[in-house]
Amino acid sequence: MTTQLGEAKSSTELVISWEALPADFQLEDEPVENTGQPLLAGALRESLEISGFIQPQMLIASNFGLCATINDQFVAKAPDWVYIPVVNEVLKERKSYTPNLEGEIPAVVMEFLSDTDGTEYSFKRIYPPGKWFFYEQILQVPIYVIFDHNGGLLEFYQLENRRYELLQPDENGRHWIDSMGLFLGTWQGTKEARTGYWLRWWDKAGNLLPWAVEQIEQERQRAEQERQQKERLIAYLQSQGIDPNNLP
Repeated sequence: MTTQLGEAKSSTELVISWEALPADFQLEDEPVENTGQPLLAGALRESLEISGFIQPQMLIASNFGLCATINDQFVAKAPDWVYIPVVNEVLKERKSYTPNLEGEIPAVVMEFLSDTDGTEYSFKRIYPPGKWFFYEQILQVPIYVIFDHNGGLLEFYQLENRRYELLQPDENGRHWIDSMGLFLGTWQGTKEARTGYWLRWWDKAGNLLPWAVEQIEQERQRAEQERQQKERLIAYLQSQGIDPNNLP
């Protein structure tokens, strides 16, 4: 499958094809910038799993190769987090993913700001292309999120007329993602001994999708409330001379 893409900033025409990862291709093994990035990616997936959002046909991954061939040169970029609504084949393990060949293009791609300044914004056209250029012009991912987990700045870009436009959040500081039916926003707190800013999901009604530890705490509080209500009822019955153990 081949696509020709004209770029307004250059007269050079790009020829894009969607081919499987070559057997001898070595994916870049870049070190993770810091320990916070895997935690951020894992937390995003965890709340989706608990809420029952994730379905078998979906692909949600982190540091995972997205592939394309540009002017006969193979390119693979590994975003910090990616959501693909539908893949053609459900595999237990994937080394990479080629849009159009293996399923739909990613609906959402996220990058967490690293210590390497500017790579998330790179519009470099020549091989290997920059991340921004690859997501916007080659894959044409509808939503690109750049998150500064140190300062808490969330940049939400939406593809409009083949260009990413920065969108402002709603009155709650969140962004609606129609393809997911969820809001994305920032949250400040502690998880897994990391205190700081996190990306979180909210449903259409504005309910925060919980993490496992939060769900456990909610269930504990619910059980405690039920226990207290039962104790109050027993005390009331006893005050009325009624034995709670011998109710009709």
